[in-house]
Amino acid sequence: MDIIEEPIVALPAQGLISIGFNVDRILDIQPMAGDLNSFLLSERAIDVPYIKDYDAIAGQGPAHWASQFDVSNWGLIAARIEGRRVGGAVIALRTPGLNMLEGRDDLAVLWDIRVAPEFRGRGVGSALFGAAEKWAAARGCRQLMVETQNINVPACRFYAKQGCVLKRINRLAYREIPDEVQMLWYKDLTG
Repeated sequence: MDIIEEPIVALPAQGLISIGFNVDRILDIQPMAGDLNSFLLSERAIDVPYIKDYDAIAGQGPAHWASQFDVSNWGLIAARIEGRRVGGAVIALRTPGLNMLEGRDDLAVLWDIRVAPEFRGRGVGSALFGAAEKWAAARGCRQLMVETQNINVPACRFYAKQGCVLKRINRLAYREIPDEVQMLWYKDLTG
């Protein structure tokens, strides 16, 4: 597998890899007694599984980000196997108006990470996550933040396995999708 940084103008290629995933369970989230910064997560199966694809939402997806944000400080990392793009990661950094960056110059957001469905579970995501960490640390970041939702149980497991800590949740982040809870994971970077 080759992990390479690509120019940010190649963002549309990121969208050629499906971000869709099967939702057959969700995470119920409860703050730990006496510690509002720690959470108890419990999986619950749902009655009617479905496919979630954020790129299917009008105006969303990698091909639109350059028209919505100043991506000049963003990074794009691709994973290729035998020349074929099988995954990618997009890292946002120092972007005016991007609230997820919390006004910090030492925080990067793993804006997007995706692996082609037939290559999931083969280490591609871990390689991309590691490359994103190195990319952010090389630019002076002390933390990497990742957003996911309680409906993406595999992603939550993945981020926990990468050493991320769930520090914040927002039950009202997606007013148009009230059943989804925003989960913000953070990983300290060593540089």
